[in-house]
Amino acid sequence: MMLIPAHHFRDIERKPEYLQPEKCIPPPDSRPAGTMWFIRDGCGIACAIVTWFLVLYAEFVVLFVMLIPSRDYVYSAINGLVFNLLAFLALASHCRAMLTDPGAVPKGNATKEFIESLQLKPGQVVYKCPKCCSIKPDRAHHCSVCKRCIRKMDHHCPWVNNCVGENNQKYFVLFTMYIALISLHALIMVGFHFLHCFEEDWTKCSSFSPPTTVILLILLCFEGLLFLIFTSVMFGTQVHSICTDETGIERLQRKNQRRQRRGSWKSVKETFGGDFSLNWFNPFSGPSHPKPLSDRDWVRQVSSVSDTENTETTTEEPSEERKDLDSAEVVDE
Repeated sequence: MMLIPAHHFRDIERKPEYLQPEKCIPPPDSRPAGTMWFIRDGCGIACAIVTWFLVLYAEFVVLFVMLIPSRDYVYSAINGLVFNLLAFLALASHCRAMLTDPGAVPKGNATKEFIESLQLKPGQVVYKCPKCCSIKPDRAHHCSVCKRCIRKMDHHCPWVNNCVGENNQKYFVLFTMYIALISLHALIMVGFHFLHCFEEDWTKCSSFSPPTTVILLILLCFEGLLFLIFTSVMFGTQVHSICTDETGIERLQRKNQRRQRRGSWKSVKETFGGDFSLNWFNPFSGPSHPKPLSDRDWVRQVSSVSDTENTETTTEEPSEERKDLDSAEVVDE
């Protein structure tokens, strides 16, 4: 299937009079100005609650089934400290990924006055999102769940009830990493606990009855294995996206991008916040703040004169297939 340049499927305006501002009415924003970023999506909120519940369940089994009843106090103290620290960092990373603006483009800036202020030159175009009436900067995509265009959007993840974008990708990477680590740690402790209980009396291995202990450990083992596989894959995918400077949507669309990509190390430093330090692993330390969008960031250059002519004369609507990609309804499974 031949790829067609993306701008043929979007509302592109080179002259202010083409915008018809009376038809460009952005949807109302239900959040008052200055409030915390939070997506009111039922599925995402439910997934976030399930995530916290599973982490707290693992915390309960590790502490009250395996560590506290153990007579090896050094073993219990060390593993309890490590597991609780990792669990705290995982939940903190989850909160930061969920409550941080991923890089939303201002609503309703696709107006005649704003287009005129850009002073477009021949061969320059701006891309307008008809859903939120915003001008899309390069690498921005519209999310139908967040109902906003998101800069450098990778995907929408229901487990953090938010998009993963320019401003919160670090927190999502840390969340997947810490969940994978506590899952691996829990699996190792479950293995040692089973071996210990097989060698001794099961009644002395836990304060719970042997059947209850076995059921709790098996459930934790299943949860840890499932989350270890899932988050390890997500962590590897995110690190690959950062190092190649290519988001999940860009990889899905397989567009012939002519932009100049950043080097791997530079991309990693911008995502995690400067040169390598312990702050890379700190969910309370933010990434390098991008520069505010300038007029040049709103404008793009068409690839040829024929493309420019086409954008002036065609106003076709996106195909259903292209709408799905451009709306960026990409979620974790």
